[in-house]
Amino acid sequence: MKTLVCTTPGEFEYQEGVMPELTPGQAIIKINRIGICGTDLHAFEGTQPFFSYPRILGHELGGELVDFDDAPGFTKGEAVTFIPYFNDGTCIACRSGKPNCCTNIKVFGVHIDGGMAQYVSVPSYSLIHGEGLSADELALVEPLAIGAHGVRRAGVQPGEFVLVVGAGPIGLGIMEFARIAGAQVIAMDINQNRLDFCKDKLKVHHTINAATHDADAMLRQITNNDYPTVVIDATGSLKAITNAFQYMAHGARYVLVGLQKGEISFSHPEFHKREATLMSSRNATRADFEHVIASMKKGLVDPTNYITHRVKFDEVKDNFASWLDPKNGVIKAMVEL
Repeated sequence: MKTLVCTTPGEFEYQEGVMPELTPGQAIIKINRIGICGTDLHAFEGTQPFFSYPRILGHELGGELVDFDDAPGFTKGEAVTFIPYFNDGTCIACRSGKPNCCTNIKVFGVHIDGGMAQYVSVPSYSLIHGEGLSADELALVEPLAIGAHGVRRAGVQPGEFVLVVGAGPIGLGIMEFARIAGAQVIAMDINQNRLDFCKDKLKVHHTINAATHDADAMLRQITNNDYPTVVIDATGSLKAITNAFQYMAHGARYVLVGLQKGEISFSHPEFHKREATLMSSRNATRADFEHVIASMKKGLVDPTNYITHRVKFDEVKDNFASWLDPKNGVIKAMVEL
């Protein structure tokens, strides 16, 4: 079977891979959709933490269940996706109901080879029923689950102002699920085209271009000088993460969904006087995947809006580098097999 390997930063190579054979506790999936994630882009440019090369990228996937062992309720040939964070089931995080941050976690396409291949083998416990969703939709469940998990971590309540910094695909998902939770969403970015997308497609009423406007003044105006009670970063930019500490209301929660390699510093007095809460949000849980699928089936979110670029598997190598250029307006690139 054909695979696409990121051999070193900036380099892809199509290779012949070995067809997976069914083993105990595993399932084999024929891949038909691959969503391109920020993690994939960062890995390609060499800025992704927890990463080594060579690596087959890809963890936003939809496909057809070819064969399986120990997967009650599933049938061969059905459309599926899966939770691409494989946990050991025994560590302190797993025993505490947080398999998404297992101490020995293996993220598909990050710690181990992923889904840029015609067939993959995954643990049967990770399977998710397609529930009648399209191939595109199934490949978009995982990034939306990341956003849903961040919103759940924040404990978003109806009516409160939620500032989402970063209007990429993960940020868009955060906005969607903050809206579903009843929040008043504020989108902040430095890319006006993405902010226009938030207004036009996601119906986000409040947008702030931090590159061209006084973000602090606009936040005070929008929130009647209260500032947002929830701030969620989806940029992975150290500058953006640091700046957002000043945007918190007193008593606010700040959730870091985006990830960058360095250290974070902030004013202890400013943070302390707010009695603020700082949290990270890693991956997602089955409950988040189920929330996303239910929301999609109810029509509360339509992630196919995010797809701006579409290529065949054989075209990925020649197109991938262009998706890093903001001028090309990529929100979500989708690969078809």
